[in-house]
Amino acid sequence: MAALGWLTPRRRSATARSVLAGEASAEAARKSSQPEVSDQEPEFPVLGDEKAAAFFDLDNTVMQGAALFHFGRGLYKRKFFETRDLAKFAWQQAWFRLAGVEDPEHMQDARDSALSIVKGHRVSELMSIGEEIYDEYMAERIWPGTRALAQAHLDAGQKVWLVTAAPVEIAQVIARRLGLTGALGTVAESVDGVYTGKLVGEPLHGPAKAEAVRALAAAEGLDLSRCAAYSDSHNDIPMLSLVGHPYAINPDAKLRRHARNLDWRLRDYRTGRKAAKVGIPAAAGVGAVAGGTAAAIALHRRRR
Repeated sequence: MAALGWLTPRRRSATARSVLAGEASAEAARKSSQPEVSDQEPEFPVLGDEKAAAFFDLDNTVMQGAALFHFGRGLYKRKFFETRDLAKFAWQQAWFRLAGVEDPEHMQDARDSALSIVKGHRVSELMSIGEEIYDEYMAERIWPGTRALAQAHLDAGQKVWLVTAAPVEIAQVIARRLGLTGALGTVAESVDGVYTGKLVGEPLHGPAKAEAVRALAAAEGLDLSRCAAYSDSHNDIPMLSLVGHPYAINPDAKLRRHARNLDWRLRDYRTGRKAAKVGIPAAAGVGAVAGGTAAAIALHRRRR
């Protein structure tokens, strides 16, 4: 009996340890089956989030250069205006490419030139020509990185809109060719399908873009805190500030500083830093313009 008495406590103690070991093993198994907490940012865009959408600026965000200038080149090729007007477009485009920012005076001048050029032409004519110009001058200038971002939103089941100061007809052509949902752009007045040479309201620029996005979000039932916006320009800070997921794409200096201060995401798809950022000599910029203009004039003369 003494031997049995000695064995009984030992057997109970072993059982308690076994229970403890079993519970510990079960807890370890449960924890190992759960996903680990990661320091990486959560997956975005969120698949199936119908309250979310993405808004992309066009010039230098989706496409290298300015859509309006490329459109002007196409119209010149079709003899909508003279060589002296092409020189103006060439200078504006070269300045935009070198500086990488939108100058309000340059953009306004370009819009005024475009409006005077299309005055008296039918909207349907310009839409058809826009399709041709996209293939000739714009398709090869789409940034693959930005295009991939837009496609990620589409693959997640979200709508994707271009938001640009370019004429809405050009923006719609580009959006359609990229497979996007649609476009918000500057509206030129037309009567009976013919351009009058005037705008409806103001150009869709700066704060006007933010108001357009806000209105579209309300109409579509979107939650802006779940939406994303992408732009290269500090002029679009009002639009970027509206959404919960702002991105600075190929940003100008002011937007880059602002984005870093607010911890916004940055993406830069330019293979080389723009010449303006490393102090390109002014003569080089003038030379680029002169060369482009001379080539255009030579081409014009050959065709005459």
